[in-house]
Amino acid sequence: MWSGQRQGDLLRLPWSAYETPYIRLRQSKGGRRVATPAGAPLRTLLDATTRRGPLILTTHWAGPGRPMALARRGGKACERAGIDGLTFHDLRGTAVVRLAIAGASVPQIAAVTGHSLKDVEAILDAHYLGRDIQLAEAAVKLEARTKL
Repeated sequence: MWSGQRQGDLLRLPWSAYETPYIRLRQSKGGRRVATPAGAPLRTLLDATTRRGPLILTTHWAGPGRPMALARRGGKACERAGIDGLTFHDLRGTAVVRLAIAGASVPQIAAVTGHSLKDVEAILDAHYLGRDIQLAEAAVKLEARTKL
């Protein structure tokens, strides 16, 4: 949710990619190099995590994390939170929307997530912006800039 990266890229992410306050990686799809800020909650979690191997996401026996295991854990977390029908990939789109709500521009969002500008616009247009009340409420800013 904080990085907007694909599950596979996160499962292969080494500790060496975490350079406070950034996560630097080359995305497997498209080969884009991305330096994304690690938000304070993520930094707190990473800084408190015991490093059991070269990869950030590992199993309890320090082996590399597996996609299905991560999906199962995510599914269980969604179940506990009462969320239905969410996948790990949905978090990538959620990151795009959260960045937009926070006021990030399309180019800024693309720099963080590694999407193309066109893809960021498509995600925001097709799936999220029209349904997000926070963005609609942010439009009230126009009122403050208008002289009546």
